[in-house]
Amino acid sequence: MPEMVLIRVNGKPVGVRADATLAAALLGSGFAALRKSVTGASRGPLCGMGICFECRVTVDGIPHVKSCQTMCRAGMDVELDA
Repeated sequence: MPEMVLIRVNGKPVGVRADATLAAALLGSGFAALRKSVTGASRGPLCGMGICFECRVTVDGIPHVKSCQTMCRAGMDVELDA
């Protein structure tokens, strides 16, 4: 069994796999929309390798973090703008 860690997403505790990227963990936990575009359209992970910038979230107060290139760690505080 993979190790599980607890992160907070918009203030709510969520258990995720420690060996997963944040984008994969969020999608696996039911969060498909991670942010809104300038026109208000929902955006989520698209390329999965850091080229498109669609998966940006705020992590521990740092905005515009690419969730597809960020590994999960215990205690992360993630804010979605969706």
